[in-house]
Amino acid sequence: MGPVLSGLTKLQSVENRLRVIKNKLARCRRSVILQENQVRTLTNSLEAKKEEIQLTKVQSDRLELELKSRDEAIAKLRASLNSAKTNKEYAAVLTQLNTTKADNSKLEGQILDLMKDIEADEAECQQIEEQIAEQKKTLENTRTESEQQAVKHQAEIDGIQKEWDQAAKDVPEEALHIFKRVAETYDGEALSIVEEQEENSAVYSCGGCFMSITPETVNLLMTKDDIIRCPNCTRILVLSVTGEQT
Repeated sequence: MGPVLSGLTKLQSVENRLRVIKNKLARCRRSVILQENQVRTLTNSLEAKKEEIQLTKVQSDRLELELKSRDEAIAKLRASLNSAKTNKEYAAVLTQLNTTKADNSKLEGQILDLMKDIEADEAECQQIEEQIAEQKKTLENTRTESEQQAVKHQAEIDGIQKEWDQAAKDVPEEALHIFKRVAETYDGEALSIVEEQEENSAVYSCGGCFMSITPETVNLLMTKDDIIRCPNCTRILVLSVTGEQT
C-alpha cells in the first residue's frame, strides 16, 4: 500500500476513534434533553389536568345555580300548594312540584359526580406534582453527571483531534478533500476494505455496500497508489493487509 492509501488508512483509524468519542459526548447531551423532555411532558400534563378541573368546576357552579333556582321554584310551588282552592288546582301544582323535585334530585346527582371527578383529578394533580419533583431531581443528577462526562469526553476529543490533524498532514490535499466528503456521507466511514468472497476465487466485493468489485479494480489497488472509489457507494477502496499480499 502506497503512502496515499496508507495515510488515508491511518487517518480513518483516527477518524473512527474521534467519532466514537463524539458520539459519547452527544449521548451525554441527549440524556439531559431526554430528562428535560420528561419534565416538560409532566408539566404539560399537570397544566392540562388543572384546566380540566377548572372546566369541571365551572360546570358544577352552573348546576349549583340551576339547583338553587329550582329550590326557589319548589318553595313557590309549596306556597301555591297550600293556597290551592280546588282539588284540580292542587293536583296540578303537586304534579309540578314532584317533577321539579325529581329534576333537582338528578341535578344533585350530577353535581355529586362532578365533585367526585374534581376530587379524583386533584389527587392526580398531586401525584403528577410529586412525579415532577422527583423527575427534576433526576434531571439535576443527570445534568451534573453529564457535565462531568462531557468535560472528560471533550478532553479526549481535543487530544484525538490533534492526532487527526497530524495524520491529515500526511495525506495530499485532494485526497483529504475526498476523504472528508465521503466521511460526512457515511458517518465517518470513508474507507471500505475490499473483501474476497472465497479464497483464490477472484470474486470481490466492497466491504461497505457488499456490491461486486471487479478483479481489474483489485489489480489497480495492488499496483497503484491512487484513490479508487466503489462505483456503487463511492467509498474509497483499500486492500486489507492479507489482500495486499495476495
